[in-house]
Amino acid sequence: MASGAFIPVSVARHYPTQPLLAVSTAVVREGKILLGQRRKPPFHHIYSLPGGMVELGETLIEAAQRELREETHVQADQFVFNGHAELITRDESGQIRTHYVIASFVARWQQGEPQASEEMDHFIWADHDQLADLPLTPGLHELLRRASKLGTGAG
Repeated sequence: MASGAFIPVSVARHYPTQPLLAVSTAVVREGKILLGQRRKPPFHHIYSLPGGMVELGETLIEAAQRELREETHVQADQFVFNGHAELITRDESGQIRTHYVIASFVARWQQGEPQASEEMDHFIWADHDQLADLPLTPGLHELLRRASKLGTGAG
């Protein structure tokens, strides 16, 4: 093997040795934001933004576009960084079970209607007034508040 060659390492999602990088996207259409209910634990039946893990060689926006297509079958454009969320969970003994750093974007709906996927099984287009009454994943309220401001007039 050549000197300095990169050897890919698979990082475990549970009990990782380092934080894991993920993305999410708040798609705005006519002033409403697309939210999906998680199909599986963690956060089963809780509303969240479409998103997932960044793959090696992808930019953050490429990952956000891919995850959006895979999870919703929706396409969007004009991706703008909206901040980040960190999700750290611990087990009963206090060990870190998960640690995700999620780069979140706002994008303008372009085409497609949301369809159930392996990750999400129910979708809504939520307006700002609905957000307070929805069960949302940790850290999502602040991202949605900012997304609502950034997305005003989009889509």
